[in-house]
Amino acid sequence: MFLAHRVCMTSQGQPWVSSVVHKVRLQIAQDPSLNYEYMPVTGMQSFIQASLKLLFGKHNPVIAENRVGGVHTVGDNGAFQLGAQFLKIWHQDSQIVYIISSKKEPHGLVFQDIGFKVSEHSFWDSKKLCMDSNALLNVVEEAPHGCIFVIGNIGDCKLTQSQWARLMASMKRKQIFPFFDIPYQGFSTGDLEEDTRFLRYFVSRGFEFFCSQSLSKTFGIYDEGVGVLVVVALNNQLLLRVLSQLMTLTQALWRNPPTMGARIITSILCNPALHEEWKHSLKGLVGDIMLVKEKVKEKLRLLGTPGSWDHITNQNGPHSYLGLNSKQVEYLVKEKHIYIHKNGRINFTCINACNIDYITQSINEAVLSTKGSP
Repeated sequence: MFLAHRVCMTSQGQPWVSSVVHKVRLQIAQDPSLNYEYMPVTGMQSFIQASLKLLFGKHNPVIAENRVGGVHTVGDNGAFQLGAQFLKIWHQDSQIVYIISSKKEPHGLVFQDIGFKVSEHSFWDSKKLCMDSNALLNVVEEAPHGCIFVIGNIGDCKLTQSQWARLMASMKRKQIFPFFDIPYQGFSTGDLEEDTRFLRYFVSRGFEFFCSQSLSKTFGIYDEGVGVLVVVALNNQLLLRVLSQLMTLTQALWRNPPTMGARIITSILCNPALHEEWKHSLKGLVGDIMLVKEKVKEKLRLLGTPGSWDHITNQNGPHSYLGLNSKQVEYLVKEKHIYIHKNGRINFTCINACNIDYITQSINEAVLSTKGSP
């Protein structure tokens, strides 16, 4: 059994696709008015505008003041590739990148390959089995002045209002440039606005920042990897200058982005009825994820598995830590043929009615067989 799929799975073991996507894909295929001319270098403008409204809310001052824009990017890492190239040229004060997330991110390789010095950190505490919000604050405190700070899956790290204030005050004082990652908006809480509320804090405090907005996962169109490099500037003139430079870099990287995924997403976001149907399917998926986590925790409790398993349901999103040590993970792989990451992080959507008993019994065996090991 493979529990480390990147994509969300259905109870039938197939990749999850929002129900509305099939309908829209068919409409696009039958639209005789479409032409397949190259897109502008910055990509499909209607897609970018719809994505920005999804991210910030259409009434956000940053949109009204026309100081946020974006570039249509390719794949999950395209925004980081483009943003890193820009920062290598125009962020000469510091070529140091700090990356903090709940897991090992591929972005480190992107920055490292371009020539940045990369320092990676996690806010998952494997001893306390929880997301440690203080870890994020501590890393900011130790980060050098003027560095680039990449924050991934920040929704997993539940900061209080005072912690947010402290974090932003430290970043302002040190002139740290934030680069956020939004890999699957809506998957943490089922609420699209709640998952990106922290961005509004940074906007209100006058930050300039980049943000990688990956959209394929939230619609279930994994083979149509598409996203946006979001740029927030202090004013419209600065925004236009940045976008102008990004256009030059884009021509060297991919020149013209593919449009099918962008067309599907734009059609859904710009149609109120389809938008609501998509949001409903997203909430249903998040509800199913929480139900699976509750069932896993309850089955482990009934089996009498040593330890508390509350950390399973305390984590948001499909990808969460089981809280197993390396010996226990090794036992699952070698003895039970359940394949997961070495750090014990799994995709809970891979668990269904057909395999949950085998998986929970195997976890119980792994814990009992290694009892007492660190």
